[in-house]
Amino acid sequence: MMKIKNFNKLIGAGALVVLLCCGIFVACKKSSGGGSTNNPPVVTTDDGVKFDLSTDIFPNPERGFTKTYTTNTPLDPVSLNTFRVNQNTTLIVRVFYLSDYKNKAIDQTYLNFIQTDLNTIRNAGLKGVVRFAYTETDSDASLAIVEQHMDQLKPVFEANKDVIAFVQAGFIGDYGEWHDSTNGLATANNEKTILTKLLSVVPADIMVQVRTPLQKQQVFGTAVAITAAQGYSGTDIARVGQHNDCFLSSDDDYGTYVNATLEKQYISDEALYVPVGGETCPPLGGYSSSCDQGRTQMKLLRWTYLNMDYYQPTLSGWKTSGCFDEFVRNLGYRLALVNAVLPAQATVNGSLKLGINITNVGYAPLYNKKTTSIILKNTTTGTYYEAPLAYDIRGVKPAATVKLDESVSLSGIPAGTYSLYMRIADQAPGLKSRVEYAIRLANVGTWVQDNGGMNDLKSTLKIM
Repeated sequence: MMKIKNFNKLIGAGALVVLLCCGIFVACKKSSGGGSTNNPPVVTTDDGVKFDLSTDIFPNPERGFTKTYTTNTPLDPVSLNTFRVNQNTTLIVRVFYLSDYKNKAIDQTYLNFIQTDLNTIRNAGLKGVVRFAYTETDSDASLAIVEQHMDQLKPVFEANKDVIAFVQAGFIGDYGEWHDSTNGLATANNEKTILTKLLSVVPADIMVQVRTPLQKQQVFGTAVAITAAQGYSGTDIARVGQHNDCFLSSDDDYGTYVNATLEKQYISDEALYVPVGGETCPPLGGYSSSCDQGRTQMKLLRWTYLNMDYYQPTLSGWKTSGCFDEFVRNLGYRLALVNAVLPAQATVNGSLKLGINITNVGYAPLYNKKTTSIILKNTTTGTYYEAPLAYDIRGVKPAATVKLDESVSLSGIPAGTYSLYMRIADQAPGLKSRVEYAIRLANVGTWVQDNGGMNDLKSTLKIM
């Protein structure tokens, strides 16, 4: 049963956005039981229920340390299935090498190979950062071949947009890292042609990453970072972030920067809306890749993912120094409840007024749109009702707290007593109900795996 009721938008004071969302309620299947473990006492004050921050390490979608695969051998489902549990990994970087197709179209056999790998990623409950390249040390392809291959890959991108977190621009030069092209692709004009073409074949809700900030600036003809008004707009300039594959290696990260101070500030501003990730490199000239430097740079540049396979001495140094777990927690977003002011009673066919403060203690925001809902679970029947919220959870930026101040319609919800939860789910229909793709908030005793993964608001509502 679904009930839909119109809503109005309200604007609140200060920097907090006050929204009234659609009262869309869906009666769901009954719970099979289960819930939070190690629950702390519920503390209620004039500020409502207060929540404790958790220091637990746990996986969350589209962020954190990644595994990288570059060989043209199929992904191993058995090993992928262990990543979430054993390494808290939810992302893999998959580089597909088109070395056999430098002078011809991609054949169906290799297209099937790509699709099989993406199916393996989906079955494992992970997502992929995808890149296409022609070579590691040899030659790439002509511009005409690159464009032909992008047209062939368009259906692949569309069919698998649910499990593609980001796309690295690729195609040009060694490793697809936009340098050393044997076909003259690493020029401003050709980079613009290739990036523009790639953005046209990748679905509009997937973001693309280029190798350096100057490359993006040259393509779009501006060194001014995108603004809040542009962020998440779906325009080309608002869909391009950066992957730095020589992070924490020198003052200019092996040529990643020309003017490091200016370009890092540009990335910091941009990364409120577009993703940054990559891997470390061997440090040069005594450059420090210490915990302090790693922490400072990840916070400044808003890193969302980092390769755990390279460069091992840097990663091992973090483990020895005791900051590796800190980075596991804080790479990307780490959202947490602060407090929730919720009514104890409501009338049948009335409304539920929410006042929920949520913070982000991670290095970056979310970049891919999610479906955020309040879940009401009938304490007698176990039936769930879902009320999607209007607020875009990507708006909870690092080191910020946002108040979710919305009223949702209770039309169609029968009288009874309900436990309240927040659910942040993937927007893809095929992934929305999968717990692996739900976002767990970093609070003590709130995570519940029932109903596809929810966060307990420690509140009860009686509808009379």
